[in-house]
Amino acid sequence: MGVETLEETQEQGPARWSPRELWSGLAGWLATHETQLWWLHSLWALAFGVGVMWLGARNFAYLRLAILHVAFIWVTSMALPYIVRGGSLSKVWRTRAQLVINYFNKNFYQQVLFFILPIYWLSTTPDSRNVLFVVLLATAALLSTMDLIYDRHVAMRRVLTALFFAFSVFAGAAAALPILWQIQSVAALWMAALLAGLGATTLVLSERRIDWQRTWFAGGLIVLGLFLLVEYGRPFIPPAPLRIQSAAFGTQVDMTDGPRISKAIDATPNDPRGQVYVVTAIYAPRGLHDRVRHVWYHGQQPLKRSRWYDVDGGRTEGYRLWTPLSLSADLAGKALRVDVETEGGQLIGRAHLAASPGS
Repeated sequence: MGVETLEETQEQGPARWSPRELWSGLAGWLATHETQLWWLHSLWALAFGVGVMWLGARNFAYLRLAILHVAFIWVTSMALPYIVRGGSLSKVWRTRAQLVINYFNKNFYQQVLFFILPIYWLSTTPDSRNVLFVVLLATAALLSTMDLIYDRHVAMRRVLTALFFAFSVFAGAAAALPILWQIQSVAALWMAALLAGLGATTLVLSERRIDWQRTWFAGGLIVLGLFLLVEYGRPFIPPAPLRIQSAAFGTQVDMTDGPRISKAIDATPNDPRGQVYVVTAIYAPRGLHDRVRHVWYHGQQPLKRSRWYDVDGGRTEGYRLWTPLSLSADLAGKALRVDVETEGGQLIGRAHLAASPGS
């Protein structure tokens, strides 16, 4: 009595897990492997970002979606302190809400930053200082894919959240304004800095547990940094989406169907009595107007600055700009360089003419 027979045990069948036990076991496994799973998700986010880069290099029109992404990030970031530190939700649900908001914000940051990265890269001159801005932009894009670092550091410190938001908005707006609304590059930089400064300031001030002195100081530093970047750091910022499509040097220019080099050269002539011409084709989207010029160099010494020319975007072969340089005994056979720069001091690209082998 009280002892189960073998037949009774077989009739009962194998023991079954209850839903509560299954969920408890799954939650325990997820908690144990949380770090590894987040890093796997980061790798997936990076792969997704590479796909977004491919799209950004081919269709600028998707920049319109970036406006909605930035608006969502700003609204949710403003609301997050009230959700996390408010008393309307339990601790468990506050944690879940923060996790969900961070997840969507990271995803939208990834789409914006990875999308504009190739746009800036196409406008970057590899041997110039504006490469540094692209490196910084790539670092921000990579950071947006690193869940553990973003969730535990950037999202938990209001100043870092505002700083990351300000840089992302500035880079995105500076690229979008010339493309979508044909705003000149210098004006686009100032408007981007204004939007980024306002966004960062409101994010800092939305912190509920606030130290006003430290908050105003941090917000002021971000705004000051944006001002200095636009006023003095323009040479470090690629003039997206302007770029050089082609460049050629020669001793003759044909003006029959627009300026074209009719007698091309690949080295500076040794004859000091001649002239050297350069023709550069500048890409600009349809409707964009800007002002550019050529600056001739020998080494680091400027030789000639052309007058400013108005660029009209939308030409298939690019806006072709040409200028001559009269040679002298000091320049004959020497290596020359031509910088194409905007009126705001941003470098569009460079063209190099090698030294003559016999010089």
